[in-house]
Amino acid sequence: MIIIASDHAGFELKREIIKHLEETKTEFTEMGCLNGERCDYPAVAEQACREVTEGRADKVILVCGTGIGISMAANKVKGIRAALCTDEYMSEYARRHNDANALCLGGRVIGAGLACNIVDRFLSTGFEGGRHADRVNMITKLEN
Repeated sequence: MIIIASDHAGFELKREIIKHLEETKTEFTEMGCLNGERCDYPAVAEQACREVTEGRADKVILVCGTGIGISMAANKVKGIRAALCTDEYMSEYARRHNDANALCLGGRVIGAGLACNIVDRFLSTGFEGGRHADRVNMITKLEN
């Protein structure tokens, strides 16, 4: 299962991604801003990322205005490897080489069609392991 969450700036893009997830029958839980009213991305990121780090979800999709702030906040949560992606290639390699478990998107900088393609690539790509696992372990050591 995945979590999808946003602040108010990412709310509209989150709604479009949710439509896509429903169409593709992807199991998800929505968190964060639920009505477009102001909410703070650091709190949204922490709450949603805890669902992953505590084992209730596999991955999280986070959306704010640019994707920058929410990715910074997400990466402060121990066990999260958040990647701000602006195209499908970045999304694929965030999973393939970095074992990213959080995808961050900017609701004010990319359109819904591209965002859904990025999400699809993120959710369908596995981690290669091997030498990349060594590097992910090095990242984990940094946070410890």
